[in-house]
Amino acid sequence: MLFDLFSGNKDSIISILLSIPVIIFALSFHEVSHGYVAYKMGDPTARNLGRLTLNPLKHLDLLGTLSMLVFGFGWAKPVPINTRNFKNSRVGMALTGIAGPISNFILGVISCILFAISNTAYIYVLFNRGSENIVSIIYAVTLLFYISAILNFGLMAFNLIPVPPFDGSRFFYLFLPKKWYFKVMQHEQTIMIAVLIGFFALSYFGYSPISYIARGLFELIAEPFLNISQKIVFGV
Repeated sequence: MLFDLFSGNKDSIISILLSIPVIIFALSFHEVSHGYVAYKMGDPTARNLGRLTLNPLKHLDLLGTLSMLVFGFGWAKPVPINTRNFKNSRVGMALTGIAGPISNFILGVISCILFAISNTAYIYVLFNRGSENIVSIIYAVTLLFYISAILNFGLMAFNLIPVPPFDGSRFFYLFLPKKWYFKVMQHEQTIMIAVLIGFFALSYFGYSPISYIARGLFELIAEPFLNISQKIVFGV
């Protein structure tokens, strides 16, 4: 994403500026969701450490935040979980882990709905020759919701990778035999480094499977809402 900034394109600069608050909120909401589900399942660790808050200073990791800004995928400081507080540690970790991606999917869907509404308003104002300031504001709002949808879907897809330490592994490994589960967990750090290097390399060469998934989800979800909103406003 950030590479577009150096093209000097005005819209690219606006996109980068709008991305910053979206990233901060998406990462913070993701981590709060982990901690909240863990708390509801009996583990108060995140709550006791002050992590059940949307205060970004409690969650953001500098490298992970910059990675999301530059490449469209990233991470925050993991919420501490004490599995001994769960009645069933593997089920507890699975549900706690999947909570983060689900929260970003929900934010992505909400962003798609708001994008459809604001985009329809943008077209309406253009057709009715509204003031330039109003057009610019509605355009910026529409772009904000588009960026929010893409980044949240991207964060969801990135965290659903079914290898440790990504959230998807916590759910996927619920169905693995225990002996396989613990063997894989022993190599968690090595696997994470290998996956990150692979994604950074793909992004460097201009291909990001995360972006591909995010844009595909956006088109799939936003289009029906866009059709509905335009039909309501324009009758077509």
